[in-house]
Amino acid sequence: MTDNMNLDVGYEEILSVCPQALDVFKHHGAKDLNPLFDIANILSTNHFYSEAAFFYKIAFDTHSKSPTQYPLAHVLLMARQVALLKASLPLKQEELEQLKNLCIPLYNFVVGWKQYRENNDAFNAIRIMQNCYEEFHTGEEADTIYLTIMMNIFNPVSSIGIKNREVGRADFSVIPNNLFLYWDQNPPEEISNNFKFLKELGHFNLKIFDKVEATEWLYQNYGVEARQIFLSARHPAEAADFLRVHVINYYGGWWLDADIQIQSVEKFYSITPAIYDHVFFLTHNNVVHNDFFGSVAKSPILEECMLSLYRNSYLHQGLFIAYKTGPGVFARALNRHFYRALRGEAKYPSCILLDHQKFAEVIREFDTPYKGTTTSWMAV
Repeated sequence: MTDNMNLDVGYEEILSVCPQALDVFKHHGAKDLNPLFDIANILSTNHFYSEAAFFYKIAFDTHSKSPTQYPLAHVLLMARQVALLKASLPLKQEELEQLKNLCIPLYNFVVGWKQYRENNDAFNAIRIMQNCYEEFHTGEEADTIYLTIMMNIFNPVSSIGIKNREVGRADFSVIPNNLFLYWDQNPPEEISNNFKFLKELGHFNLKIFDKVEATEWLYQNYGVEARQIFLSARHPAEAADFLRVHVINYYGGWWLDADIQIQSVEKFYSITPAIYDHVFFLTHNNVVHNDFFGSVAKSPILEECMLSLYRNSYLHQGLFIAYKTGPGVFARALNRHFYRALRGEAKYPSCILLDHQKFAEVIREFDTPYKGTTTSWMAV
């Protein structure tokens, strides 16, 4: 498949590779902007990038170019360039010039990422991209791509091993030995068993918040606005997202989601470094884990997370939870701090980002039947 698709071929034949996109086409056609955008997004999500680029182009051509019609024209054109890059297809200079005329930061994002893919020169890529991530919602793919490039500069070895760190030397650690969790009310059996397991580890200063206590704690320490946002969360996962940043920034320590488990104290200390103010873990595609992380109190990174939490809560209430309050706010905070450090405007934060293999070495997942009887946060 190439970007120059045979236009004699019907849309149904092109979309036959992706039943989900084909279904949207059959129900809504491909004449209006929103169905075209949906089709392109579905194709991209399912890794049919050349087909996605084709439909982003049709959507862009359909767009009135009015600044009041959403999605905006420059977003469509940028999405097309990204899809072409992922499909390893060439970008057209005239389209890049169009994008530059419409939105310079999105043009910078595309050109910088293109050059990084071609020559792996992270410094030059960031020099071109600048702080283009600010044009996107927190947690969108641009944040992840940008963070991946920044890691090439600041965190090149994400699989670093920790040698000779034992439980008996755990008092020598920058991050306090606190462990915090949250469950709103009436934990199911598997969650109660996890709480019991963590208590029996007998090592951490363990604190488990419920909704009532968390509500009062936020009010006492962060005021009425924090309490209001927490109580207005659309899902318990969103509430937990909001709470975790405030708690860790206040006390310092480690956050653990209630549906995952630290394998053992020995594993914890063999994986987590003692000398950093912040320890984060990444998924296989470099999304920041917010279900398990550690930080000192009064953290500049977590304070940056809080800025995004409040901004998203006031301005983008319906945003996808992972972007609004979840891993997205962490990626944005890290990107901002790394960029400022490169510009010489701030000190590089004391932090390390460990890869998904290290996460799997310290964290154990367990069966969670409750998820089969409750609404997933992804459906909100």
